[in-house]
Amino acid sequence: MSNHVVVGSGPIGSTIARLLAERGERVRMVTRSGGGPAHPLIERVAADASDARRLTELSQDAATIYNCANPKYTEWEKLWFPMNNAMIAAAKAAGAVYVITGNLYVYGPQPGGHMAENTPMAAVGRKGKVRIKMWQDALASGVRTVEVRGSDYVGAGAVGVFSSVLLPAINSGRAAWAPGDPDLPHSFTYVGDQARTMVALSHDERAWGKAWHTPTAPAITIRSLADRYCALTGQPPVKIHKLPRFVMHTAGLVHPMSRELAEMDYQFYGPFHLDSSHTEQTFGLAPTNIEVGIRETAEDAKAIANRTM
Repeated sequence: MSNHVVVGSGPIGSTIARLLAERGERVRMVTRSGGGPAHPLIERVAADASDARRLTELSQDAATIYNCANPKYTEWEKLWFPMNNAMIAAAKAAGAVYVITGNLYVYGPQPGGHMAENTPMAAVGRKGKVRIKMWQDALASGVRTVEVRGSDYVGAGAVGVFSSVLLPAINSGRAAWAPGDPDLPHSFTYVGDQARTMVALSHDERAWGKAWHTPTAPAITIRSLADRYCALTGQPPVKIHKLPRFVMHTAGLVHPMSRELAEMDYQFYGPFHLDSSHTEQTFGLAPTNIEVGIRETAEDAKAIANRTM
């Protein structure tokens, strides 16, 4: 029976923990709050993941360490490096494989918005540079490591433009102002596919030392995503307006979160395609139909609404 450490209890970390536990493997989930899914084989521990000594203690019997942390978006440059360094140190001490939840920030804006595993890491923004250095530090450490890069998530617990902008508008019956062009193609990665790919690649030597793309369904528009959600839930289609690009940039002069979002707005004001064909062909994986992620998003929203009634 293998032991694993999962840092972070968001939708990716929690799904990974459940997948491993359902296979009969022990999981230690590390978060500041000690939260996470309840299961006899999941031990939930409250700890600071940037404390290398403490994390090394908690990981001493681990075969795999999964980085599923999600530090405060406005403080990446301050928070990410200590956490990444601590996980690298813990993996090195345990001889564990280090698996990183990656994203597409490392590529920066690309011609036509197309990104594959061989696309150069050309990010010029602060957050993209943070992710590049994290990956380079892991590679240089000598630990067996792999990064799995997904796009914006759909599925239960996913946080992004759909959950933060479209869902509130749909549920209130008002129009939505999308921070981007709602009629351009955009890749959405299913939470379950991200977790399953990370687990699958963690023990496959062909994956180590490389970054891979999560199997992801063909890109669709934000408007299409919203329409499919409304059709599934029986709600009237939501009206979506394009938020002028200058708005977030102007707000960013005084509002930190707006500034962070404006830096990454190229993802939504142009086409944004994740190409996962290399991962699919190499490991025999395939993306889940996006309708599954939409349905899980709807079920999760309903469950949350019922709990607040």
